[in-house]
Amino acid sequence: MEPLTHFLTGACLARAGFNRHTALATLTMTLAAEANDIDIVAYFKGQTFGFAHHRGITHTFVGVPFVAAAVVLLVWIIEQARRPFENQEKRRARLRRRGLPADANWPLLYGCALLACLSHLLLDFTNNYGVRPFEPFSYKWYAWDIVYIVEPLLYVALLGGLVVPRLGSLINEEIGARANRPRGQVGAIFALLGVLAVWGVRDYEHRQVVSALNSRVYQGADPVSVSAFPYPLNPFHWYGVAETRDFYARMEVVNGEVDPLGRMAIRYKPQESDATLTAKQTYLGRVFLDWARYPVLEAETRDDPRRYTVRFIDLRFRYPDSHQALLSPRVDLNEDLKPTAFWWGQRKEPIR
Repeated sequence: MEPLTHFLTGACLARAGFNRHTALATLTMTLAAEANDIDIVAYFKGQTFGFAHHRGITHTFVGVPFVAAAVVLLVWIIEQARRPFENQEKRRARLRRRGLPADANWPLLYGCALLACLSHLLLDFTNNYGVRPFEPFSYKWYAWDIVYIVEPLLYVALLGGLVVPRLGSLINEEIGARANRPRGQVGAIFALLGVLAVWGVRDYEHRQVVSALNSRVYQGADPVSVSAFPYPLNPFHWYGVAETRDFYARMEVVNGEVDPLGRMAIRYKPQESDATLTAKQTYLGRVFLDWARYPVLEAETRDDPRRYTVRFIDLRFRYPDSHQALLSPRVDLNEDLKPTAFWWGQRKEPIR
């Protein structure tokens, strides 16, 4: 998922009750819920290297304890840095009036950070990009395929759980009512239940769509593999991919009906060529094919008929209404079929 959903999830987890047992719980869990994405630093070494390590070791059960420890260390540094600029007695008194703990329980904060980091893995697992949670023992990708990478319904649930209690608190302050306990727990719990409800509905619909895709025959051929991928907002609108021995079929599924508008697209599996075989052996090719679920390679000649550009496409990101495939890098090959450059969109990455 994108960062905002992770941050909001961490904040709701903290407000659901952990902030009542230790100071700094909200800060710690909000940061930890997004901290796994620290692996984006790999992109400084190049787009291909970053792609290879995205959702890598920081998104695993082995890496989570270290990510959580780094977050707690960062929070401790922040706390120590701000102490000289804040009256500690007034701060402690203010927290006590609100019914919140004034002191940080660092072992408990580490447990909170662990939970928030694990929530990151779970959220990333729900979309169709996937995670590799058992790395370095297994590099297999796992994906639930039920939630779009940017899901407005989750924003509604999580923001509602954080904002509505705050509005209630402001109203109470306006009319002079005072509270001797922290607000927001009920709202945060309902927000998290709302997330679970979205997942439940989408999982049910996903199973129905996969079953419908499996029951079809595609131009006289039985499918060997099918998948359903979500659209945002509408849990009854899906993008289906069916693989047969000779081709891929791509279609929309709406309200459980496969290809209701009769716009199914058939894409035959291209024959291998020297150019595509060479492209598969490049660093980019190996990384991409390890991740892709429905890979297609397109080879075309460049200015010289002996030079080629090979494009990598994963059909799970080639939505029917999209003008171009997402995450579709290219490899340039010279007349000797030696790779000369990787391309990510308009960004060229020379091969040294």
